[in-house]
Amino acid sequence: MTLHRRGFLSDVLALSPFILGCGQLFLSEQVWAGAQVEEPLIDSVRTALGSAIANQAPPVPEFADTESRLAYLRWLGAMSERLKKKKPDWATRKEFLQTVWYESKRAGLEVSLVLGLIQVESNFRKYAVSRVGARGYMQVMPFWTRVIGDGDAAKLFHMQMNLRFGCVILRHYLDREGGNLFMALGRYNGSRGKATYPDAVFRAQRAWHHPVG
Repeated sequence: MTLHRRGFLSDVLALSPFILGCGQLFLSEQVWAGAQVEEPLIDSVRTALGSAIANQAPPVPEFADTESRLAYLRWLGAMSERLKKKKPDWATRKEFLQTVWYESKRAGLEVSLVLGLIQVESNFRKYAVSRVGARGYMQVMPFWTRVIGDGDAAKLFHMQMNLRFGCVILRHYLDREGGNLFMALGRYNGSRGKATYPDAVFRAQRAWHHPVG
């Protein structure tokens, strides 16, 4: 698969009337509330992060050879079976998994880690909202759209944008923590240095391990 890793790197906004009316909004204790803390960013980091979340073409995997493509398809089949109870519709499941694959690889993250984090953060619910306002699959705090985006927090309910923001933010925290995943996960959750959240993600990650993912 051809991907290029880039230099990656609390305001709670009112819920949009559209989301409130769609019947798919979740306010639940099962949502972990990825309460990332807003921190000052130097201009170069802000620019790099803004570039990293910029929209591009749809995430269609490309492969250098047939074996790589077959390995990806085996991964997709295995993950699809595991996700079936959460997303019964095959087309929806395929699009979600393909996008998670693409955004994880783009950010230089393990796909199983990102799936584990999504399970812990939102339990695979697109419109999950935490008590502190974190949104979507990866429970991204709305302030990020102001800091490195165009300020439109409603975009965090768009699947690809939510996954892109989440992966870019986690990559940023991982870089800030010198590659220490335990500390980066704590920072992502707003509980840096505490074991509860990272341990939960690591446990969930084990269910999504696969030779390709």
